[in-house]
Order: sequence, then structure tokens, then C-alpha cells
Amino acid sequence: MRRTLTTALAAASLLVLAACGSSQPSADEADEQDQDAAASADAGPITLTDGAGRTVELPGPATKVVSLEWQMTEDLLTLGVEPVGVADPKGFSQWDTAEDLGDSVTDVGLRGEPNYDAIYQTDPDLVVLEVYGPDDEVVKKLEEYDVPVLALLGADAKDPIKQMKDTFTLIGQAVGKDDEAADVLEEFDQSVEEAKKAVADAAPESTEFVYADAYVQGSTISIRPFGQGSYVGELGEAIGLTNAWDGEVDPAYGLGSTDVEGIAQAGDVNLFYTALESDTWLPKLKDNAAWESAEFVKQDRLAAFPEGIWTFGGPRSGEQIIDAFVEGIA
Repeated sequence: MRRTLTTALAAASLLVLAACGSSQPSADEADEQDQDAAASADAGPITLTDGAGRTVELPGPATKVVSLEWQMTEDLLTLGVEPVGVADPKGFSQWDTAEDLGDSVTDVGLRGEPNYDAIYQTDPDLVVLEVYGPDDEVVKKLEEYDVPVLALLGADAKDPIKQMKDTFTLIGQAVGKDDEAADVLEEFDQSVEEAKKAVADAAPESTEFVYADAYVQGSTISIRPFGQGSYVGELGEAIGLTNAWDGEVDPAYGLGSTDVEGIAQAGDVNLFYTALESDTWLPKLKDNAAWESAEFVKQDRLAAFPEGIWTFGGPRSGEQIIDAFVEGIA
């Protein structure tokens, strides 16, 4: 395997300033940026149809890109394009370890609440973001100021793996990295096939699973299962496992909602959960009768995914998810 197996919205005010972590590029970096710009100009114009059905015309491959969603940030980095601006870069580095983000990137606000002044100051030739409907307010605001925008659908529970690939491919086209994008997706597909074999070879007692994250609200523990149509759930099924959570989910991300009693009724499954922040809810279940009666607890079929795996990411996060499944099931 190419990698070792063991291993939510409002528009912001235009005048709000975000903390910036930018620095002047070195001579070598400036020279490389000049070369990239020259190559972009030589490549010719690019016409794309984005996830909102908009026609996006670029004079050449984008080189100064601002990303307003972590999946797109990850995808750009995978393609060798360091964004000039990123929404919540600190959060990205905490929750998405599939790619490393440089220190010189400008902080352009929060995901879904961008700082428009900070975006304009980067002088981008493209802003990529996730849209939440045909009348996305952030897209409208950026268009008012003549900023080129590539609006992308971050998720679709009908086929989340295909949606991930389509998004990654479109970003690759926008930055002139078509071949590189195809190579990465080929590696992703290879990882799926190798993990499928690893699961079959391991012959686990149960191939049924539920993946969930959880958080504490007052005295209540709210649990969010990743059901049918979730990226995590479909990746698990792609490698030979069965997502046992069949409750109601949202149409984009395939996410459900339940409580401790509800998750305890999942049956004889392997329960995977998000390691990051699990210390806020998991200790509270000690001596909880419903939790202790769950078959996955009695059979010790509980496994945390390593911290920093973004469950809504691109192909590289997908490979991390696959590896975590194999490690937890074998």
C-alpha cells in the first residue's frame, strides 16, 4: 500500500478583520511564484462549470488561491499548491493532518464566515469555497467585488466518494494540475483495493461497524453517527465492511443524530469514534447502564481513529480513514 495501513453558517461583515499570519516570501519563493505565474499565462484560458452550475473563466491556471473550506485546502496542498489564504488555518492543522499547511498563509476568517478584507489583501486569482445552495451569500458577496470564485459541492450523500473525486478533479483543472489529480486518485483507488484485501485476509469476527463522533451539551451526550451516504461510511463499505447505522441522515453528509441509548442499540458492531475531544464525553459514560450493556462495549469492539483525520476531506484524508479502519478491524 502507498501508505502504511497501521497508521457547519452566516456571511461575515465586510469590515471585520482577521488575524493574519503572512510573511514576505524569500527570494527563492518569489522566483518560484514568478515562474508559476509565467507558466500559468502560457497555459491559456480555462473554462469550468462549478458545483453551483456557474461558468467560471480563468485566464490561465490559478496560482494565488484562497480556500474557504478545509477539504479544498487539503486538495490544493495535495496538488502542490500552497494557498495564499485559508479559512481557519489553525483549525485545519488540528483537524486535518493529511497535508501540512505552511506558516506564511493568511488567515481569512472562519469557514462560512470569511473576512473579505483579508481575502482581497491577498490579491487572489481564485477563491474556492463550498456552497450550501444556489443562493450562497458568500458567493454573492465575492462576486460583487469581482473576485473569481469556484463554488464547489463539498458533499453529496448519493455518492460521497464520487463527489470527493469530482471536487478534487475540478480543483486540479482550475490550478492546471490535471495529470497530478489523476495520479492521486489512482493512488486512492489502489489504497481501497489493498485495504479490501487486508480486511478479507484478517477475517474479523464482525465486519459490521458504526462510526460516530460525540459532544457534551449540558448534562446530555449527543452522538452523531455517520450513516448511509457519509464519506466515512462509504469508505468502510468500499473495503468490505458494512455500515450498520441505518437511521435517518441528512442528504449531503449522511449524518444522523442519536443519544447514548440509541447508539447502544446498534448491536454486535465495531464502534469507531473520533479521537479528538473524545475525552470530553467518553469518561462520562463510566457506569452508564445503557452504554455498559451495548454489545460493542461488552465485546471490547471500540476503536478510536487517530487524531487529525478529517472525515470530510479529500483523497488523502480518505486514505487515512481507510488505514484507520484496517487497523481497527484487523
